[in-house]
Amino acid sequence: MRAFIIGRFQPFHKGHMEIIKKILSENDYVIIGIGSAQFSHTLKDPFTAGERYLMISNTLETNNINNFYIVPIEDVNSNPMWVAHVESLTPPFRRVYSNNPLVKRLFHEKSYDVKSLPMINREAWTGTKIRNKMVSGLDWYNDVPDTVSQIIMDLDGINRIRDLSKTDEDPI
Repeated sequence: MRAFIIGRFQPFHKGHMEIIKKILSENDYVIIGIGSAQFSHTLKDPFTAGERYLMISNTLETNNINNFYIVPIEDVNSNPMWVAHVESLTPPFRRVYSNNPLVKRLFHEKSYDVKSLPMINREAWTGTKIRNKMVSGLDWYNDVPDTVSQIIMDLDGINRIRDLSKTDEDPI
């Protein structure tokens, strides 16, 4: 069976990797949707869809995982149309993994088999916490696979995120 998961993956971290492994333990194939693909160069979404694609594909291939398909998915600001938009961009699938209540509801209403995911080490492994560590100069390397940290370093991603965290407003 093919399963689908969507995330922003800003950046792809070890929690994401564990979730992909869990999905593949229950399914033959995983379709990974890179959500909000149109956004980049913001503090919330610093990496482009192409950079996130590279983070995910390099990490999975390095771990000898080859039964995946990655597709960037731009936001559609119409919830009734969103599932059809996803379906138009992906190979067919019947199972969806998500903890997002809206994503779960939208796919459930279209009769998909929707499953929740375990939360893995959420104290450290969230994109927001990892990006905050990058801005603050704290150790973030242990929160992402080595392939991801190398890509971020090659992109000068830390300086990108730090620049994006600055403001041009005068201090009061």
